[in-house]
Amino acid sequence: MGKLIGIDLGTTNSCVAVIEGGASASGPEITVIPNSEGARTTPSVVAFTEGGERLVGQIAKRQAATNPTRTVHAVKRLMGRKWAEEDVQKQISNVSYTIAEHENGDAWIELNGQHLSPPEISSMVLRTLKETAEKYLGEPVSEAIITVPAYFDDAQRQSTKDAGKIAGLDVQRILNEPTAAALAYGLDKKDARRIAVYDLGGGTFDISVLELSGGVFAVKGTGGDTHLGGEDFDVRLIDALAEEFEKQHAVDLRKDRMALQRLREAAEKAKHELSSALETEINIPFIATTASGPLHFERTIKRSELEILTIDLIDRTVEACRRLLDDIGVSPVDIDDVVLVGGMTRMPAVQRAVKTFFGRDAHKGVNPDEVVAVGAAIQGAAMAGTIDEVLLLDVAPLSIGVETGGGVFTALIPRNTTIPTERSEIFTTSVDGQTFVPVHVLQGERQMAEDNRSLAHFELTGIPPAPRGVPKIQVAFAVDADGILSVEAKDLGTGKAQSVTVRPTSGLTEGEIKQLVASGEQFRETDQLRKELAEATNQAETLIYTSEQAIEGYGEIVGEEATAVIRQEIAGLREALESGADLDAIREAYSRLEEATYAVAQAIYGDE
Repeated sequence: MGKLIGIDLGTTNSCVAVIEGGASASGPEITVIPNSEGARTTPSVVAFTEGGERLVGQIAKRQAATNPTRTVHAVKRLMGRKWAEEDVQKQISNVSYTIAEHENGDAWIELNGQHLSPPEISSMVLRTLKETAEKYLGEPVSEAIITVPAYFDDAQRQSTKDAGKIAGLDVQRILNEPTAAALAYGLDKKDARRIAVYDLGGGTFDISVLELSGGVFAVKGTGGDTHLGGEDFDVRLIDALAEEFEKQHAVDLRKDRMALQRLREAAEKAKHELSSALETEINIPFIATTASGPLHFERTIKRSELEILTIDLIDRTVEACRRLLDDIGVSPVDIDDVVLVGGMTRMPAVQRAVKTFFGRDAHKGVNPDEVVAVGAAIQGAAMAGTIDEVLLLDVAPLSIGVETGGGVFTALIPRNTTIPTERSEIFTTSVDGQTFVPVHVLQGERQMAEDNRSLAHFELTGIPPAPRGVPKIQVAFAVDADGILSVEAKDLGTGKAQSVTVRPTSGLTEGEIKQLVASGEQFRETDQLRKELAEATNQAETLIYTSEQAIEGYGEIVGEEATAVIRQEIAGLREALESGADLDAIREAYSRLEEATYAVAQAIYGDE
C-alpha cells in the first residue's frame, strides 16, 4: 500500500494531510499539505467560466461575485439529499446558483442547462486535493481516508464515497469528523480520558463523546445536525443587512444574484473579523442602481449584533450536546476535555456557550481547521502500517430499521450502536403462496416509517410457495466501519441465501459513477492541455519580447542576415499565437526562434 492521504472534505474549506516516515520519539511526522497558493486549506468552491474552464478553490472563490450563477459552494449540504427536503428548499433561496430536482428526486446543480450531481461537484474538489498531494509527495496517490460529519446518514456517506471514486480515489475508509479530531488530539496521550468533540463547521454540527484508553478510541455516542453551521450564521447576517437596506432604499439585494454574492462575501468577512474585533466595517460600493443613481452599502456592525442574531443557532448546538449526554448517561462534569473543531468555534459566543455548558475551557492544543484532516491522515498511516495500529470503535449515528405493519418504523440497529455491527430479523409472508417478501429499509428516529429517511426498497424473491406465515426469511442488516449498510437474506426453510446490495433510493448508479470517472479523466487531460498551452503561450510572449529587445540593442553586432532571420521567426511565432495554433505548432515556432536568437548570445558572449 502506498501513501494513504487524509482528506477533510468540508462545506466551506477542505484540507489534505499525510504522515511521512514512521513513528519517531517525538511522534509521527504529520504534514498538512499546502496548495499551489501556499494555503493549508482550500475553499470547497467550484466555478465554470463562459469559456468552459473549470476553476477550483481560491481562484473560483475570487471570481464568485462576477460569475455568481456558475459558482457552486456549500455543495456538501446537498450530498445524498432530496430536492423536496425542507433544508434543501432553504438553501435554494440562499445561494446564487440554481438547485434543480433530478429525475430521481435528488437535489442537483443546474448550470446553463447542464445538470451536475453533488458528488460530481465534490469530486472536483477532491481531485484538486489529490493533485496537491501528488505534487508534494512526488508520486501518484490513489488511496485516501475521507471524513464526513458523524451525523451523516447512509445516503450521504454513499454520496461521499462516490465522489471519491469519481475523483480517482480508492476510499479506504469513511471516517467520522469528530473521531478523526479525537485521533489527532489523543494519539500521544496514554492515560484514560473521556472527551467531547464539539464540531461546528461551515455546514454541519456534530457532538461526540469518546473514551480514550491505551490506544483504543471508543465512541460512546454522537449527535448533531447536518444542516447547522457557519453558512446559517452567514445567512442570518445577510438577511438582517438586506432587510435594513430594503427599508432604506426599497431594493431587495437578495433578488439580484450578483449583489447577493457580494453581500455574502462581505458578511462572511465581517463574521471572521468579529471573532477578534468588537466591531467592523462593511463597505460595498455600487451594490445596486436605481433611477436616481447608484447605491452603496456602508455599515458598521458590532460583535454584539452578530451574537444577538445567531443566539438561537448557538443554543441549538448546546441542546444537541444536552440530548447526547442524556442519551449515554454522562454528565458534563464527567468530561475531561472538550475539543473544538471547525472554523465557527473561533466565535467568542460559541466558546462561551461551550464553557458554560461543560463547566471548563475548551482544549486549545489543536488547529480547528486542520485537526480533522490530521486525524484522517493518522488513520491512513495506521491502515498502511506506517505507524502503530489504532483501534477505533465508532457508532451508528442514526437508527436503522424496516417498515412493519401499519407503517410503523421498527429499529433493528439503534443509534449509537458500536460499529461494525450486524443484526437480524425474521420476516415471513402475509399471503398464501407468496414467493417474495418486500422490505423497506429506513433510517431515523421517528415512530412512523414515512417520517424517516428511506434508504432502499427491495424484494426477496424465489421463496417456495407456502401458506402465509410459514416461510421464515432471516434478513441480516450489517453496518460496516464506514457506517454504510448492506443486507443479506436467507430462507431458513431451504437454506438458500441471497445477498442484496442496498443502495440508497437516491444517488448515482454504478454506471453513472463509471461514466463520471471516465469523463473526469478526460477532463483532467483537457485541463492539463489547457495549462500547458497557457504556459507555452506565456513563454512564447516572453521570448518574443526579449528577442525584439536583443536585436534592437545588438543588431549591428549580430549582423543584418542573422537579424532578418530572427525577425522572420518572431513573426512566425507571433502568427502561431494569434491564429490559435495548437500546442505542437507553438512549441515548434518557439524552438525555431530560440535557435535563431542563439546567434545574438554568441555574438555578445562568444563561447564563454
